[in-house]
Amino acid sequence: MIAPLAAEARGVYKSFAHIKVLHDVSVSVPVGDARALVGRNGAGKSTLVGLLTGIHMPNQGEIWLAGQAAPAPDDRRAWRERVACVYQRWMVIPQLTVAVAENLFLNNHPTRVGGAVDWRRLRDQSMAALEDWGLDVDPDLEASRLTVEQRQIVEIARALLQGSRFIILDEPTAELERREVNRLFDRIRQLQENGVTFLYISHHLEEIYDICKTVTVMRDGRVVAESPLSELSKDGLVAAMVGDAAPPANATKPRDGAQGDAIGLEMRGVNLPGQVKDFNLKVKFGECVGLVGLAGSGKEDVAAAAVGLVEPLQGVVLINGAPAPTGSVSAMRAIGVAFVARDRHVQGLFPFMTLADNLTVTIWGKLGQLGFVSLSTQARRAQAQIADLGIIASSGQQPIGELSGGNQQKAMVGRALASEPKVLVLV
Repeated sequence: MIAPLAAEARGVYKSFAHIKVLHDVSVSVPVGDARALVGRNGAGKSTLVGLLTGIHMPNQGEIWLAGQAAPAPDDRRAWRERVACVYQRWMVIPQLTVAVAENLFLNNHPTRVGGAVDWRRLRDQSMAALEDWGLDVDPDLEASRLTVEQRQIVEIARALLQGSRFIILDEPTAELERREVNRLFDRIRQLQENGVTFLYISHHLEEIYDICKTVTVMRDGRVVAESPLSELSKDGLVAAMVGDAAPPANATKPRDGAQGDAIGLEMRGVNLPGQVKDFNLKVKFGECVGLVGLAGSGKEDVAAAAVGLVEPLQGVVLINGAPAPTGSVSAMRAIGVAFVARDRHVQGLFPFMTLADNLTVTIWGKLGQLGFVSLSTQARRAQAQIADLGIIASSGQQPIGELSGGNQQKAMVGRALASEPKVLVLV
């Protein structure tokens, strides 16, 4: 007996401008499955999710959900009843409350006769839903005060309340601690037992083997493998993801420090608003130091201080042995400090500007004279970065918001490198 399908892509093709992103992609996800969707940045995962959620329409091919052809593009209610995506970048509305102001019941309010919102019933149903998920949260609490884990649960609960039984999770554990990941996985397993289907996107292969049953591997806009995970080793999965791509021969060799034991970044007795007290750090030129800690430990505050986003209350930051102009991003950039933010959507992208603009915005002052940017110089610099980083785009003039998530992230790294920094801080 053939299992019914929660979602299916049948021979879909998708292009943006003149860039072909998906090529004859076919994927079928049975009801109750937990399917992993993996591939390197730029493989086409985000575009496929866009097709499965109705954000994009295929140039060719078909999308089917719950055994039926996908709804019309403008029938958003029908799409919400069939599929939901919980994105890495959370989609609850932070200025509104969890329930009363449409986060939990967004576009799905219980109403009175005549169409007016039944606020009492809305609150009662919200309390019941939150209790069912084990969330000790006041329904009137502003969503901006929720933890990342709570926000994700609210989004999954909202999808189920709207009728969806097929949920896409896009890098759901990127900001969770291990115990929170375990709780999320327990909930996923419980929902699977009740017939809810998941498409799980992650770069963490150990998580994929922990929570998923099957895997679809994409590379260069094509499906290159599909298998039960029990029949595919991690080495085999990685080989399918990268294909013939191999790291340079010297990729694993440590790079000699260009300036010996010279200190590139130093912090002495730094106190910051919040948790960071009497913090000391030394990073030599040519060295890569990892700074880790639990949520709220202060690790991101340290990064913010290193790049000028936060002014220390006490202590000193030195770059190449000299006191740094802390508290000013532009002044820190001028002395050779660059930054790749945790969330490119909040602190990185200018989505309606071109790829070339986004790549070079930190060095506009070096691309012309008298305050004017030479477009030809900008185009040359941007094209060099596009080639170096392997960014897939129709040209440097394509709006960066049209690129895949992986290519957008490459551009954020390219922007940081454009200024040829002495110190690079990445969150």
